[in-house]
Amino acid sequence: MLFNSYIFLMFLAIVIPIFLKIPKHWKKPFLLIVSYVFYGFWDWRFCVLLLFSTTLDFFLGKKIAASENIKERKTFLTFSLVGNLGILMFFKYFNFFVDSFQNLGKTLGYELDDFHLNIILPVGVSFYTFQTLSYTIDIFRKKLEPTQSFLDFALFVSFFPQLVAGPIERARNLLPQIAEINLPTKLQIKEGLMYITFGLFMKMIIGDNAGAIVDMVFANPSNYSSTELLIAPVVFLVQVYGDFGGYSLVARGVAKLLGVELMVNFKQPFLTTNYTDF
Repeated sequence: MLFNSYIFLMFLAIVIPIFLKIPKHWKKPFLLIVSYVFYGFWDWRFCVLLLFSTTLDFFLGKKIAASENIKERKTFLTFSLVGNLGILMFFKYFNFFVDSFQNLGKTLGYELDDFHLNIILPVGVSFYTFQTLSYTIDIFRKKLEPTQSFLDFALFVSFFPQLVAGPIERARNLLPQIAEINLPTKLQIKEGLMYITFGLFMKMIIGDNAGAIVDMVFANPSNYSSTELLIAPVVFLVQVYGDFGGYSLVARGVAKLLGVELMVNFKQPFLTTNYTDF
């Protein structure tokens, strides 16, 4: 369910009014359900993976916090790292490594059997993987106390405005807001609608149109002059900024309509003075 799709606008038109009207004690369960519906719209099987990562780090976070033994704490953190990064590596790079080994075998004179899995890359797996990892790492560093509510943690991981495209949130910023979920203020509603509108403009008008130009040039570079080939990478930067900046604005805008403030992660990146800032 893409932010710039009619189905997403219909989804919001249903979710926001219900969220505003239902009693407070139902708001978090409701948001968790709609977040899983949002994520499962691509493929319901992705929800199983999301639930696995959530459950793994919820219990490992409690184990890390409860232990004063540094070796035990490192062991539990290692389980979190291996579990999450293992999933990420498998889905993203399994076939890549298979191809690499086959090519290496051919170079050495061996013909290896062709073996590939029909792997579907789960949408947003990088985002929620690093978000759950930030939780266990912060607990390990004693910068965060683990939440005792599985509901709060599950909603922190799956919160649909930033689930598939970020921004990746620190638990110490988002979890307290999830724990005390409140109605949006009038200012948040006003800003949220403005962010969504401008974000869609950046994505659909700037990003998509810049992308159409880039695709034409990159597909047939021999058809274009040197000047046009020099301009194309610059237009590509405009496309990337429009896509990511636009999506982030929509994410922040939708979150504001739900009374949640997400971090600012696009702040004039091309005007930064060093690589770390960028």
